[in-house]
Amino acid sequence: MYKINDKIEDFRAMAYQDDDFKEIKFSDYDGKWRIIVFYPADFTFVCPTELGEMADNYETFKKEGAELFSVSCDTEFTHMAWHDASDTIKKIKFPMLADPTGKLAKAFGVYMEDAGLALRGSFVIDPEGVLKTIEIHEPSVGRSCKELLRKLRAAKFAAEHGQVCPASWEPGDEALTPGKELVGKI
Repeated sequence: MYKINDKIEDFRAMAYQDDDFKEIKFSDYDGKWRIIVFYPADFTFVCPTELGEMADNYETFKKEGAELFSVSCDTEFTHMAWHDASDTIKKIKFPMLADPTGKLAKAFGVYMEDAGLALRGSFVIDPEGVLKTIEIHEPSVGRSCKELLRKLRAAKFAAEHGQVCPASWEPGDEALTPGKELVGKI
C-alpha cells in the first residue's frame, strides 16, 4: 500500500475516454501532476455526483497542469455503458480507468475485499510520480472537488516555493516558512 512520499510504480490500465477504449500507461503522464480518484462503482448514487463535479472542473485541473483519472473496479465496458446511459457521466472527458481485478485499488489501499469494490480515495501525485496527498473514506460520504483542487494547488505551491500551507490555504493566502513566522502573501 502506498504511503505519502512513495513513488508510484508505473502501471497500465484500460480506460474509457473520448468515446473509445484505450490503454493508459501512467508514466506517459510523467512531468504532470496527476490525481487519481477511486470510487465504489458505476451505476450508483453518490459516484455520479462526484464525477459530474470533477467533469465540470476538469479544465481547471488541466490549467493547473494536472491530469485527472477516475478508477473503479468495473470494466471499461461498464464505464462505456454508464457513459451512454447517464447525461452526467457523458460530461466526463478524463480517463475512466478500469480495475476489475482490484489490483490498483489494493496498491492504493482502498480495496474492500468483502465487496470487491473501492472505497472513495483521492490521491495527488507530483510530476515525478511521488504521492503527496491521500484522502480515503467509506462509500456513503461524497467528496468535494473544490477541496481536491485546493489540495492540488497547495501541494504545487509547497513544491514550488519551499513553504508550507496552513489550514484552508488558498492561492494568494499567507504561507509559512518552517521554523519562521508568516512570510506574507505570495
